[in-house]
Amino acid sequence: AQLQPQAPGLGTLVPPLARRFDALAQVARASVAVLVRGETGTGKELVARAVHALSGRRGDFVPVNCGALPDSLVETELFGYRKGAFSGALEDRKGLVRSADGGTLFLDEIGDLELTSQAALLRVLQEREVTPVGATKATPVDVQLCAATHQDLDAMVETGKFRPDLLGRVAGWNLTLPPLRERIEDLGLLLAAL
Repeated sequence: AQLQPQAPGLGTLVPPLARRFDALAQVARASVAVLVRGETGTGKELVARAVHALSGRRGDFVPVNCGALPDSLVETELFGYRKGAFSGALEDRKGLVRSADGGTLFLDEIGDLELTSQAALLRVLQEREVTPVGATKATPVDVQLCAATHQDLDAMVETGKFRPDLLGRVAGWNLTLPPLRERIEDLGLLLAAL
């Protein structure tokens, strides 16, 4: 049981979950991609912020709500763009991935990305570089990756809705958060944290 968690959001009195949180602290320092699974409201973003805090990285924690990104804007939002790349591009824009350089990129609800966007993201994760829209040269990036979903990505792979190679990249280490109704012991800790 962890009355004094290693990072905010990792307190629990549930022994199996405490062991997983202890392992997470080790994984965060190793820069392994972390996939957090669980129902809406289980604290996936809190865990992602804990990964960032435990990683020791000096860069920013950059959350991205993948479900809110229209497919037509994924590349410009994630990878940025050069001035003049398209009408309305009046200045260079860094993009969310480069904003997380040296820090943690949190891809929330990664299961909501369309297949074409998944392919573009996969390339960035494999090559560890970003080419902004309208640029001819890639820029190296160093990000700790943390992704989260409430969806069953394994089932989505089986039905062709999620790329198996992307799942392999984002699921270096998996953590499934139990729903709060299964963490009754933690209600006092959670209320105290709020």
